[in-house]
Amino acid sequence: MKYKYITIEREYGSGATRIAEELGKKCGIPCYGEEILEIVAKENGTTVDRIEQYEEHASGSFIYSIYMMSKLTQGEADLSTREGDLHLAEQKVIRRLAGEGSAVFIGHCADSALEDRQGVLRVFIKSDHDDKISRCIKEYGIPERDAETVARRFDRKRANYYQINTGLKWHDERNYDIILDSGKLGIDGCVAALSGLLGK
Repeated sequence: MKYKYITIEREYGSGATRIAEELGKKCGIPCYGEEILEIVAKENGTTVDRIEQYEEHASGSFIYSIYMMSKLTQGEADLSTREGDLHLAEQKVIRRLAGEGSAVFIGHCADSALEDRQGVLRVFIKSDHDDKISRCIKEYGIPERDAETVARRFDRKRANYYQINTGLKWHDERNYDIILDSGKLGIDGCVAALSGLLGK
């Protein structure tokens, strides 16, 4: 089966953003990550920084977590918190962009947003500890003394945000169709594997 959409969840420092961007270029399709936030910010009269602050609050708030989990359990989509509103806005943008054609989506629970569509490949990209820390220092410019702490903080935030908004465990392999290790395959290897599945 040739896939039409690729959704990517990833460990911090795995190089997944670069993989997604290179994949988009190779396949001639758009890649959406930060762009999703930019669209939501423009349409909701706010800023990307403000949305990221809301997401930070949502992923670290015990009360918000309980609230969202109860909504998911009850099957309710009417979320009255600002964090919930923005999450729903992101999901709508992702579905709208998917309606325009094949694309690569990074983060933002895109696999959940597109769960009813055909041709979605759900990907998780990870890497070994040393490779991630090295990339944080060399490519992201994070001081060596802070690299491990920053990586852990971002992974924790992503895991919490994913679970809060989907009810699923971020690291659970059963939630994905394919898991790639960028430390072993390299950036080019991951791009090659995924482009083949897109039929490019």
